[in-house]
Amino acid sequence: MKSAIVTGVSRGLGEALARALLAGGFAVAGIGRTSAAALSGPHYRFVACDLANTIAIDAALTPAFRAIDDARPDYLCLINNAATAGPVGTIGSLESEALAASMAANLVAPIAIANLFCRIFVEGTQVRRIINVSSGAADSPLPGGGPYSIAKAGLEMLTRQLAAENDAETFRAITVRPGVIDTGMQTFMRSQTPETLPSIELFKGFHRDHRLVAPDTVAVKIVDKLVLGDVEQGRTYNYSEL
Repeated sequence: MKSAIVTGVSRGLGEALARALLAGGFAVAGIGRTSAAALSGPHYRFVACDLANTIAIDAALTPAFRAIDDARPDYLCLINNAATAGPVGTIGSLESEALAASMAANLVAPIAIANLFCRIFVEGTQVRRIINVSSGAADSPLPGGGPYSIAKAGLEMLTRQLAAENDAETFRAITVRPGVIDTGMQTFMRSQTPETLPSIELFKGFHRDHRLVAPDTVAVKIVDKLVLGDVEQGRTYNYSEL
């Protein structure tokens, strides 16, 4: 039996990943504040969790993780996908409360979930994989998009840390930069003002030049190449490699 845990399943890439995994015969646990209405069926379970409330993550997710462990899947994949684009603004214009919430959801939460994953799923013969969904913004600063870029850079270090601490042949941690996807996050970025988001023309250009890729297209590629395929421990994969 193959199982997957996907965060951020209310819409966008997270929803598409969950649907692609279900279509591939996986049992899927979706995590987030809400779940997309299209996700249902006997092999799907939703676990409600506000990922910005990081101190509650262990209590919210441990029962579901224990249930998955009790089912003894021979393959298990965690996809840390959930993210928020805000707050948007140059450093010096941001509110500390918004910064803290962004870092919690985009960085602290995936670390906490990976930590819980590694604590609970310890069966030596079980194939375990963690895929952290990052962005080209991890190493390309976006004026006005600093909190998102900084968190994604940290997320990529999480992958490297996991790889450094786990040398079992049955464990792999990788990062994927899935390219520019036609989601609500792109719409949100295009809706900003140049004063708030000086890099706004980059996002408008993605849309104007028809460079945005449908979430379903990206999700199928990720499942085929990175969930089911052979991967290199600690590596970052770009969309062009999928």
